[in-house]
Amino acid sequence: MGVLTGLLTLPLAPLRGVLWVSELIRDHAEQQYYDPAEIRRQLELVDEARRSGELSESECAAVEDELLARLMHGPARPPPGSDRGGG
Repeated sequence: MGVLTGLLTLPLAPLRGVLWVSELIRDHAEQQYYDPAEIRRQLELVDEARRSGELSESECAAVEDELLARLMHGPARPPPGSDRGGG
């Protein structure tokens, strides 16, 4: 039965490969997006922009709120390989 299933699903192999690569790219992007070091670097850039007058206080506050929310909440889904069972 395994050979028959393999033959029948063979045309889907390229699609599975594309989906796998897409998931890898998404996971890497999420790691960078929620990386505490990157968020700290962006907070420093916002502070520099505030001091130089490039951004107003309200603009800085909005950006800082978004960055702090990313830092505090992290990704919405558990990291790859984590136990989703809870038991």
